[in-house]
Amino acid sequence: MGQVRVAGFSISLDGYGAGPEQSLEAPLGRRGNELHGWFVGTKTFKTMVGAPGGSDGVDESFAHRSMDGFGAFILGRNMFTPERGPWLDQDWKGWWGDNPPYHAPTFILSHAPREPITMEGGTTFHFVTEGIHAALEHARAAAGTLDVKIGGGVATVRQYLQAGLIDELHVAVSPVLLGQGEALFAGLDLPALGYRVIETTTTELAMHVVIGR
Repeated sequence: MGQVRVAGFSISLDGYGAGPEQSLEAPLGRRGNELHGWFVGTKTFKTMVGAPGGSDGVDESFAHRSMDGFGAFILGRNMFTPERGPWLDQDWKGWWGDNPPYHAPTFILSHAPREPITMEGGTTFHFVTEGIHAALEHARAAAGTLDVKIGGGVATVRQYLQAGLIDELHVAVSPVLLGQGEALFAGLDLPALGYRVIETTTTELAMHVVIGR
């Protein structure tokens, strides 16, 4: 069985993992895109979007690690859609177009049931209404010996941290102040939950911190 990991999760210097007022035009909330400056210039990101080039170095190493070695993904509903409540738009298939970047079974936490959606490139979205433990059980079964990635958003990562289910978490602290939004660590006593800092590396665009148990 592989590990349960959060990887490549960007937060602001004041601790926010997303901006306020998520919408179709702002999937990461207002100014949320500013958190990912370290990632969008890397070779990994350029490959994901079908663009040439991209940087090497430390940021690229963490970018590559953020998508490598996973056999399944878990996402909160906000990471899939701006819609709340019942599924009204049955044509909506995520933010990423026909070929999402996951290429593996991806489990969406939701209060409203929906049939699985098979996409190009090996991604199938499964909608789990029984909570975080059920989603992790499904994801582990699908991943086999590979790792499971908790892909976000903030509320989903917080739930898995609070439950002590994450083995390793990599955050990229971007030199940005959002002032408001969704705070990743507010109210969480990470040492009491068994977590400690196991790696830190700083570049011009981010401070990379890996937290483990």
